[in-house]
Amino acid sequence: MIALETASDLAAREGLLREILVRHAPLLIAYSGGVDSTLLLAVAHQTLGVKATGIIADSPSLPRESLAQAKLVATAMGASLEVVATTELENPSYADNPPNRCYFCKAELFMQMERIAKERGFAAIAYGENADDPAHLRPGSLAAAEFSVIAPLREASLTKADVRELSRRLGLPTADAPAQPCLSSRIPHGTRVTRETLDLVERGEAIVRQFGFEIFRVRYLPPEGSLSRPGANIQISPSEMPKLERTRQKLIAALSASGFGSIRIDPQGYGG
Repeated sequence: MIALETASDLAAREGLLREILVRHAPLLIAYSGGVDSTLLLAVAHQTLGVKATGIIADSPSLPRESLAQAKLVATAMGASLEVVATTELENPSYADNPPNRCYFCKAELFMQMERIAKERGFAAIAYGENADDPAHLRPGSLAAAEFSVIAPLREASLTKADVRELSRRLGLPTADAPAQPCLSSRIPHGTRVTRETLDLVERGEAIVRQFGFEIFRVRYLPPEGSLSRPGANIQISPSEMPKLERTRQKLIAALSASGFGSIRIDPQGYGG
């Protein structure tokens, strides 16, 4: 009985989500290729058809592989998607990498989307914040509020678990995908974000992925003292740490060749 009630509750929340989308159509949707925004775009496409358009930011902090994959997913679901180049890296308030860096990134995207919405007659802009996301701790939520961006998943009381379950039911490839914050999140606050730094982190993570690891981070460490090259703290999911026994030295050598100096494998691993 509990399982039936849970399924019924989820169906009701999904129905509410669709009602919200209809109420705000035609709708622009901020899409990143992550779990939340992929579900939002998929349901909006099913519900609104041509009255829903996804917008993905072509940002220096988004890995090229992630951008390509996000575009493939949108194409596979038949959703309308447009790529918009964003320039947050040119804003010193973002590039200086303060704790609220995400605010300036989201504000740049929402500003671009607001312009498109006004030019082409979209009624609203939406993004993928869910009911579990603590709005008071997320700088991006402040930007959303300032630009009157709606959060249909949150409004429909859909949690992260709900989002994943609905994604499975719709056959979305992102249903069980791990969180994938932007490349800038690998750089410690106060260390300037540059295109060169982001490129280095992206190369490093591509190398770790080539060695067969799936859940990990390459944390950028700025050069210290007389060192000319930055270091890297490699965090790998504890469940994947046993793989390091046979690949550690080759992995370190490959990362060193990519541009990193001192390379540390974090013994605590990556905890999410």
